[in-house]
Amino acid sequence: MKKRELITLLNKDIADEHAAIIRYLVHGWLEGEDTPLGASLLSRSREEMWHMHWLGMIISQLGGEPNFTPAPYPYDPTNRATIFKSYVEYEERLIPHYNAEADMVDDLHIKRVLQREAWESAIHARKFQRILEKLRPEKAKGVPGGELELPMEFLNRLQEEVTDKYNEMVQHIRYSWVFQKKGLLSWQLMDQAMGKMKQIAHFAEDIGGNGISPLFNPGQIDKSTAISKALKKAMNDVRAARERHMKLREDNEIKKHGGIVINLDLTLQQEQYQGSELEDMGKKK
Repeated sequence: MKKRELITLLNKDIADEHAAIIRYLVHGWLEGEDTPLGASLLSRSREEMWHMHWLGMIISQLGGEPNFTPAPYPYDPTNRATIFKSYVEYEERLIPHYNAEADMVDDLHIKRVLQREAWESAIHARKFQRILEKLRPEKAKGVPGGELELPMEFLNRLQEEVTDKYNEMVQHIRYSWVFQKKGLLSWQLMDQAMGKMKQIAHFAEDIGGNGISPLFNPGQIDKSTAISKALKKAMNDVRAARERHMKLREDNEIKKHGGIVINLDLTLQQEQYQGSELEDMGKKK
């Protein structure tokens, strides 16, 4: 298989994994992070993040540009039973798909990664099937999500923060993959991306807790090939986010909700740390 064909193939796979990450995250927050179902879904989403990471690393090593547009994730939202049945079907579809791709490539590392994607998808399907079989009848007939308590206008503001942090996160992931040859700096950027994942949760938890699906709206990806330009953009994004969050911290509606205040305080501290780290990276590049 030619290199360009392989990059195209892997970029289609990365879109599927991206879709699974978002689906399981959103469902997990709707169930609640502190519930057995929610915790299980968030665990699956983290495993899908590894799947996406392996593919992104390979694409970048091949000289390709990673695809950050998630594919559709078809599922039946009628109730929990139909939702989890859809998850089983989605994961089972990936098993022969990845195995067939593994048979098409000669590179042993890429072959093993694709085979691993296949057998981990099989494990995910079995875990979702087990959840489906253990659902109590009343739980199976219901849908995830709590009752709306926060004002919609306020929830819409939180949705905007989810979108902004999501796009910051994928931007950092892209930088970490594309600049792999920078060694430690690449992993420092991935570390920042993981911090931004947690910051997404700071806002998404309250959205999901109010029965609303957190929105992940992909934005424009900076495709810089110069590390200096990438670091400058990353630093500007963090500074802009921190300024926005300092203003949000003084919002009267925010002050009514202790949990959100705690999460926002943590986000502000993390952003100060991230900005300082990025500034130092720029000096050492």
